[in-house]
Amino acid sequence: MGRLILIRHGQSQWNLENRFTGWIDIPLSPHGEEEARRAGQLLKDFKIDRAFTSALTRAQQTLDIILKEIHQAGVPIKKDQALNERHYGDLQGLNKADTAKRYGEEQVLIWRRSYDVRPPGGESLKDTAARTLPYFTSQILPEAVKAGRAVLVCAHGNSLRSIVMDLDRLSPEEIMKVEIPTGEPIVYEISSEGRALGKRVLRPAEP
Repeated sequence: MGRLILIRHGQSQWNLENRFTGWIDIPLSPHGEEEARRAGQLLKDFKIDRAFTSALTRAQQTLDIILKEIHQAGVPIKKDQALNERHYGDLQGLNKADTAKRYGEEQVLIWRRSYDVRPPGGESLKDTAARTLPYFTSQILPEAVKAGRAVLVCAHGNSLRSIVMDLDRLSPEEIMKVEIPTGEPIVYEISSEGRALGKRVLRPAEP
């Protein structure tokens, strides 16, 4: 049995500014850096054997901060754009509230949460899954199912939604309701067949 830990990067500067980010390479905000440190504190008792992240700075920064926080900076890391966020096409860089005023809140919600509806010039979650899941299945899952292996994946809301959809066997309708929070590790126990045996979300203790 292996362990798979999924974590969405901390708040980026464009998350803070409420803008569609997609593949634009935006760094973490100061709050995002703090979220990454808190995530590291939640993972301080875990030994990580391998780590995977996207080709985007905000995910790589989050991973680096976490590994330093748990004193495991020497963990082997693989980076690949297969784990990148959804490409939001023509919406990238636009303010989300302004976009909702222009196109209507319902339309923007469909673009953001639906499974197979693309934003103009961009990817749907289905499109994202088509590049993320083959990489997850061929590169990440084999590492996680090896005896005693713990694998950390630091990526993005929608690339992680596609992985969660697969592991939790969710329908397109069910995945619409799933939001991956920033900076909260999701820990799966994985069977030797690559199936999820258990799942828990690590959250900071209430003050």
